[in-house]
Order: sequence, then structure tokens, then C-alpha cells
Amino acid sequence: MDKVRILDHPLLHHKLSFLRDKDSAPAVFRANAEAATVLLASEVTRLLPTETVAVETPLATAQCQRVREEDVTIVPILRAGLGMVQGFLDLMPGARVGHVGLARNEETHEPEAYYFKMPPGFGRGLTIVVDPMLATGGSACDAIATLKRHGAARIVFVCLIASEQGIARLTAEHPDVDVFVGECDAVLNDRAYIVPGVGDAGDRIFGTEN
Repeated sequence: MDKVRILDHPLLHHKLSFLRDKDSAPAVFRANAEAATVLLASEVTRLLPTETVAVETPLATAQCQRVREEDVTIVPILRAGLGMVQGFLDLMPGARVGHVGLARNEETHEPEAYYFKMPPGFGRGLTIVVDPMLATGGSACDAIATLKRHGAARIVFVCLIASEQGIARLTAEHPDVDVFVGECDAVLNDRAYIVPGVGDAGDRIFGTEN
């Protein structure tokens, strides 16, 4: 479990409270999901190496540290993961974005792949997989396995809320992957939703709830 980081930050807990609130409108849900992602992203990006560059200030030359943003690829698991992309791009506008499409089979509760598109040479740097919820862990594990088959060497998974079961499965199947979590809930219900969770994050982000 040393690869799992469950963040403890007052503002992160504050933002996640609005995601959990069933009365939060889609606009409120989206805004707080993005803000919570920024807080997570500030921790994830501690993993990035820096390089020294000479910068001319108005007074002298300064030796500064920069990261190679173009070596970072943000990979949302469609569709809910799209709600976390901008939070990372707010900090690293030069990062690239790929997409993995996985749909949940409501009978088996397992993911089914339907889309995969990455920028050229994406595997040379850090690949950050994002999905608001880590429930059974099926989608995350399948997405990561697919990325590895396509050459991703270093992968990080980031979610807003996870279940204990999802974390256990992800770390068992992919022990080399760093996992960053906003908050962790203990229970999945009979539909494999996290309890108390937030409900269906994709529906709440895009306002497609019935």
C-alpha cells in the first residue's frame, strides 16, 4: 500500500462534500470536481523530474527548474474522466491528452472497451490516468493494462473517491502504479456503486441523470 496516497487536505474534503451532495447541480459538480482535481494534481506532479534552465530576469541570470510538460499525458477514462482533465491542464497546459473509452456493463458490472486514442510517443514520459471513481477497479485495471500494451512505461492513477475493494484490486494487478485518492469509502452496493460515494459521476458531470 506504499504506492497509494489518500490525501488529507481541508480544501479537498471541502470540494468533495459538494460532489457527495445529491442537490449539487451539474455546474456545481463540475466546478468542484475540477477544483478537487487541481489539489490532487499538485501532489501527483511531485513525481515529475525537473531540468535546470537559465532565465534572464530584469536584473540578472537565474538558474530555474522546469518540467517537460509535453512528456506528460493525461488519459481520462471516458466519459466521467473528462471531468478531471482540465484540473491537470490548469497546472500543465503543455501536457498532452489521450482517451480510453470503457463502458460499464450493467449486468456484469465489468468494463467493455470501445475507444483508444493516444498522442504519438505518449509512453516516453509520465502517463496519468484519471477517473472520478474507483469502484470495483475493473475499468482502471483494464485501462492501465491497455496502456502498458501500447508502451506506457510509468503510469499514475488518480481518482476523487475510491472504494477499499477498488484500491485492493488495482494494487494487486498493477503494483507498479502510483495511486492518488481524494477520499476512500468502505462499501460497494449490489450494483457495484461506491457507498456513500456520489452516485454516477458521469451522469452528474454531464447532467444526464434520469
